[in-house]
Amino acid sequence: MPTPSALRGHFLTFEGMDGCGKTTQLRLLAQYLREHGRNVVETVEPGGTEIGRQIRRILLDPANTAIQPRTELLLYFASRAQNVDEVIRPALEAGSVVLCDRFTDSTLVYQGCGRGLEAGIVLDLDRIACRGLRPATTVLIDMDLETSLGRAKRRNERYGQSESRIDDESAAFHDSVRKGYLALAATEPERFVVIDGRAPLGDVARQIREALRNRV
Repeated sequence: MPTPSALRGHFLTFEGMDGCGKTTQLRLLAQYLREHGRNVVETVEPGGTEIGRQIRRILLDPANTAIQPRTELLLYFASRAQNVDEVIRPALEAGSVVLCDRFTDSTLVYQGCGRGLEAGIVLDLDRIACRGLRPATTVLIDMDLETSLGRAKRRNERYGQSESRIDDESAAFHDSVRKGYLALAATEPERFVVIDGRAPLGDVARQIREALRNRV
């Protein structure tokens, strides 16, 4: 198995609270890179594979309120392990740019900061599931709590509530998540690119492209 440093492609992740616009921005960046001749693979966590999509339905179904934090944690990494082996590593070995909507940073802040699980447990599972694979670049789209939760609520009202279990958590939970993201970005400024997501969609996209100009 190639080491992360031996992989030819570039692994770039998008992170942020629900409603921040990261999925839309990932797709816009993918389109831009393809227009400029790059081979791009898009994926998502949880999900990204057929097995991952089945796990995603369990994790995000609002009816599954009985899921315990450690069960939740293990399911996220089960999806991630499948995605790494089936999609992400092969694409990186082929020299593609891989854009992933969430990765282990999400688990550190949602299950770590939000659920109160120890970061050491999360990182132990990351070593098993991802085997040293880490993003070369992470775009963190930051946004105040009121705006992000409002956007997530409107999205769920428009498209349905089938994946709203995490969105339905308390404001205190989501505040812990945001603080966790900002703390991660502060500890790894060479990897993280922090973007203010409150600007108009096109302005955010331009900020991201400019920030990544010398990276991708």
